[in-house]
Amino acid sequence: MSKKIKIFTISDHPLSPSGVGGQTRYIIEGMLRTGKYQFVSFGGAIKHQKHEPQHTEEWGHDWVVWPVDGYGNADMVRAMIHQQKPDILWFMTDPRFYGWLWGIENEIRAHVPMVYYHVWDNYPYPRFNRPYYLSNDHVACISKLTYDILQTVTPEVDSSYIPHAVDPEIFKPLGAETVIEHRKNRQINDKFLCFWNSRNARRKQSGTLIWWFKEFLDEVGHDKAALIMHTDIKDVHGQDLEVIVHELGITAGQVLFSQEKVLPQDLAMVYNMADVTINISDAEGFGLSALESLACGTPVIATMTGGLQDQITDGTNWFGVGIEPVSRAIIGSQEVPYIYEDRIAKEDFLAALHKMYNMPAEERAELGAASHTWAESNFNFDEFIQTWDALFEKIVLEKGSWETREQYNMYEMRTF
Repeated sequence: MSKKIKIFTISDHPLSPSGVGGQTRYIIEGMLRTGKYQFVSFGGAIKHQKHEPQHTEEWGHDWVVWPVDGYGNADMVRAMIHQQKPDILWFMTDPRFYGWLWGIENEIRAHVPMVYYHVWDNYPYPRFNRPYYLSNDHVACISKLTYDILQTVTPEVDSSYIPHAVDPEIFKPLGAETVIEHRKNRQINDKFLCFWNSRNARRKQSGTLIWWFKEFLDEVGHDKAALIMHTDIKDVHGQDLEVIVHELGITAGQVLFSQEKVLPQDLAMVYNMADVTINISDAEGFGLSALESLACGTPVIATMTGGLQDQITDGTNWFGVGIEPVSRAIIGSQEVPYIYEDRIAKEDFLAALHKMYNMPAEERAELGAASHTWAESNFNFDEFIQTWDALFEKIVLEKGSWETREQYNMYEMRTF
């Protein structure tokens, strides 16, 4: 194509450390490396000191990021569409944040197709989302569960399964000598090390994890294991983890908090140092920490919910321990009338920890190697970029934009 494809993106700020921001950046930079694309982005979901447009040194004017509060608003989108004349509008995160955007889809889709990278955590089928799904030209789904939802709720909407991926140059096994040296420097040595890298939010079960981990320590010895939690211990959406640690009397290094923002390379080192990564969320659209861990060759303990199910097993082999929920409560809100909340049993979690703890070192190393191979083959980064490139080209060719936008009708005829 002689003319570059211009894509307008709306998501978490692509240079922020969030999972949504990171995946957005992977997609954008992967497309830019082909030389076929330009991007304008709304960078949302964080507080901004300034709202002037931003450029990266590497990509210059081929990628302009506009800091916005929230994810922007209808007037800002209207202005961007008509000023920049993009070929595609691409947006990502939970649909709760985009009702206002779908509210003006008749204005947007008259000129450009809308591509939504969809995040959804669980069943039952959210039929209340059907009007949202119908407001897109294509919905890409991060998990097999989400893809099944699209195929069931709106089979007439084009959709595809495109799971997340992580940079293999960063998230990879780092070698035994390097790992041993870093464990020694952090005074972990031969301890059984568990890693938890998630937001301190209610559904992540951060307080439950500490409480149950203390019981595990009581059984194996408080000097035999440690838990590193990379999170904000006083997040307003979660629990005060510092209070919990003091309440349980585990203040001698049994639970170590990592609160500062760190480079991805530093996170990769912690994954490598860990014997197992834990994710026991009661709802999880994908669970990026699990994939980062597997890519580094570290097995996971995870709830069999949402996108975590796609990662921990290939249907035959297991890359850690998957824990089936013992309780599935229907919870909800005014925006989400119903969704399952998957809770696991303490006994099953402790059994999973003991299984990994008692596993011989050689067997655990073999499991880690298999985990890395599985992540590399099933969540391949190059295939992730190639899939998005092919999808964007297909959208431009088949759906058109501006002068070539012929398939979209702003109205429909109904017979009553």
